[in-house]
Amino acid sequence: MDFYDNDHDYDHNNSSNHSDYDTDYDMHTVCDKQEVRSFAGVFLPVVYTLALILGLAGNSLVVFVYLSHKRLRTLTDVFILNLAFADLLLLLTLPFWAADAVNGWEIGIAACKITSALYSTNFSCSMLLLACISIDRYRALTRGSTATHAPNRNNGRRQRMIMCLLVWGLAIVLGLPDMVFYTVTNSNGRNNCRAVYPQSMARAAKATMEILEVSLSFLLPFLVMVFCYCRVGVALSQAATAGVRGGRRWRAFRVLIAVVGVFLLTQLPYNLVKLVKALDVIYILVTECELSKNLDRANQITESLALTHCCLNPMLYVFIGSSFKMHILKLVKRCSQTGRGYRHGNEQPTVEISLKSGTQVQTHSLSENEDTTTFTI
Repeated sequence: MDFYDNDHDYDHNNSSNHSDYDTDYDMHTVCDKQEVRSFAGVFLPVVYTLALILGLAGNSLVVFVYLSHKRLRTLTDVFILNLAFADLLLLLTLPFWAADAVNGWEIGIAACKITSALYSTNFSCSMLLLACISIDRYRALTRGSTATHAPNRNNGRRQRMIMCLLVWGLAIVLGLPDMVFYTVTNSNGRNNCRAVYPQSMARAAKATMEILEVSLSFLLPFLVMVFCYCRVGVALSQAATAGVRGGRRWRAFRVLIAVVGVFLLTQLPYNLVKLVKALDVIYILVTECELSKNLDRANQITESLALTHCCLNPMLYVFIGSSFKMHILKLVKRCSQTGRGYRHGNEQPTVEISLKSGTQVQTHSLSENEDTTTFTI
């Protein structure tokens, strides 16, 4: 995680610049980034504190309800639980980065490597899990529903484990370069946790990692989500033939639009900045100090915007679901009981829109024997 590049270096003719990965090898520093550091010292701690409070509250509630009150019936349930864990691990790194923005990195090289790797791994894992959720919803639509029988239960568990291991494995691979190359450097008497590549591979490695992260952590999940949810949207548009009222279909459409729209709004600006930084490393586009400062500020603001997705995930993928809201209401009722027995008879049946094989759509009440491949909005 780079809040800002350290002072950019220019030659005496000011005809080229070097990224922060080359500053250890060229001492002609003429671009002072003190303004950028001062902005980061005020802006980032405030944003990270808000993200930490909101994200911890929402994702912790998701984990608590899933582990204590809600059975993991579907692959999507498993993905959502893993998404909450990934978001929590990512959020727990924010206090370290906030302290770094204010005082510099003061807790050693090992902590720098571990924190950087955790940040990259869990950020990538969150994005990949969003794509997996959309794939599973699309799969439930196209393959139809099959009841959970004992002979298939072990296969289902094995499939869930394999899918989660693949996602986490790919995310860990994307986080390994940070574990290897991040270290603590000193600039103008201030310690910074940042990536430093060997001079012979600095530009190629930096550009490759930026492009790889944009491709796997943004472009791939976005294309998968658009394709899968467009197909689901087509099925919803045909729901009238199955007797589903227009109001319900429109609410389901809004859920899909919100999921894709929020992903695009929070992730696109940050990944555009990352792409510009990669092109700068390759083609040396930034040759003015002020432009370099503006790029650093843009990186800070857009990365903070991208982190807000950790706070929004519980609302987009869990809290809007009527079954999950029912479990929360049960918790509230149990906590608010004062000497009265809990009366199940007062519960209202939960009605959802369910997409099954082909374009068959029907409404049903939530039950404990819910289909393992039914996609409900």
